[in-house]
Amino acid sequence: MTGDTQSDRPPDGEAADQTAPEARSLEAGRLLFSRPCNFLISAADEAQLPAFGRNEVAFAGRSNVGKSSLMNALTGHKTLARTSNTPGRTRLLNFFDLDSRLILVDLPGYGYARASKTDIARWTKLTRGYLKGRAELRRVCLLVDSRHGLKSSDRQVMDELDQAAVSYQVVLTKADKMKPGPLARMVAETGRALAQRPAAHPDCLVTSAQTGAGIPELRAALAALAEPPGAE
Repeated sequence: MTGDTQSDRPPDGEAADQTAPEARSLEAGRLLFSRPCNFLISAADEAQLPAFGRNEVAFAGRSNVGKSSLMNALTGHKTLARTSNTPGRTRLLNFFDLDSRLILVDLPGYGYARASKTDIARWTKLTRGYLKGRAELRRVCLLVDSRHGLKSSDRQVMDELDQAAVSYQVVLTKADKMKPGPLARMVAETGRALAQRPAAHPDCLVTSAQTGAGIPELRAALAALAEPPGAE
């Protein structure tokens, strides 16, 4: 006898019940991000910041972290957010409407030393004003290059988000450029850093805009923050 008796097996449907919530979450993310996502407006200063009355998710990260590529991969639009090999290209806050259920906000990249001091000061003031005074902001996706990990500029942003009690989640990008071992160590190292942060989401997501790795999981996480279907 193999020992695989009826008493050794989980009750009928138990295994399916354990995986069902995750499957439903992934499907909700797939459905939401299959819907239209349209550009709304760009804001160059705090006076231009719009009020939409819907939940918002912002994408932040160092210049050239792959923010535009990730947003394009999430929404299935090749040109939703403009990509460039030139760091610091995004200089405005760009707002996109996802199926009238969630506003996606593309924030200017930070940490680009070659920008003028005037530009850096203006971008910093605009971004900080948005992050600290936005009641609709449900989460900031803080993108970090998986090859380099958290830098001092990332930690400075995390300090500000912690102080402002703005929820944020670290999303490691460009995972396709890392071997499994070093990537696993980077995830563990990042997780330990997040455990010390009061406003940080405990889960660090690993993504690649090139291969699509982690994109369904990120969609699912963001779909959980969206307005219910048909909500006014």
